[in-house]
Amino acid sequence: MFSCILLSAGESSRFGSPKGLATSQNKTVIQQLQETLVNSQVDEIIVVLGAQKEKIEPHLLKHKKLIIVHNKDHKLGQTSSFKAGLKLTSIRAKGFLLLPIDFPWITTATINSLLEHFTKTKPLILVPKYKDRNGHPPIFHNKLLPELLNLDTSVGVNSFIHAHQNKTTFFPMDDIGTVLTFNTQEEFQKAWEQRPT
Repeated sequence: MFSCILLSAGESSRFGSPKGLATSQNKTVIQQLQETLVNSQVDEIIVVLGAQKEKIEPHLLKHKKLIIVHNKDHKLGQTSSFKAGLKLTSIRAKGFLLLPIDFPWITTATINSLLEHFTKTKPLILVPKYKDRNGHPPIFHNKLLPELLNLDTSVGVNSFIHAHQNKTTFFPMDDIGTVLTFNTQEEFQKAWEQRPT
C-alpha cells in the first residue's frame, strides 16, 4: 500500500492566486492531479490544505481514496505540511509519495512506474530523474516515518534527501512532467507549453 501526500497549503503569493486553481486543459490543477492519482496504483491520497482552503475545497473530489487535512501551521512551510499529511497515513503504507500542487503534468503511468520500481528495489528513497534534473514525486520508505515526523520545519525535504543521498535511488524517466513546475503566471504558461501531450 502507498500513500501520496498532495500539498496545496501554500500562500501562492508569487502566483497571485491559489496555484491549485490554475486552469490546465479545462480543469483546475488540483482536479487534474487528483484524477491522475485516483487512477494510479496509489492507495490513499492525503490532500493538505492551508492558506485559502475555502477556495480550494469546492474543487476536491468525493472519492474513497481521498483524505483531507488542514495544516493550521502552513505558514511554517512545505515540511510542516508534509508532516501534517504523514500523520494521517495508514500504518499499512509501505511508502509515501510527496507531490506538491505545482507539478500538475505528471502522468498516471509515471506514478505507476515509480511505485513498481520502488516495490521491486525497496530503496530508502526513490527520486525520479528527467535528463540531469531530479524530479517529483519522491517516494520515502516507511522506515523513514519517525525521522520525517521529527524533522524540523526549517529543514527542507530536499535537504533531507541530500542527507540520505547514499541510500537514495535516482530513477531515470522519460517524463518532463516530473520536473515541470511553476511559481508565477509566466512560469505556468511556459510549463504548460512544454507539457507532455
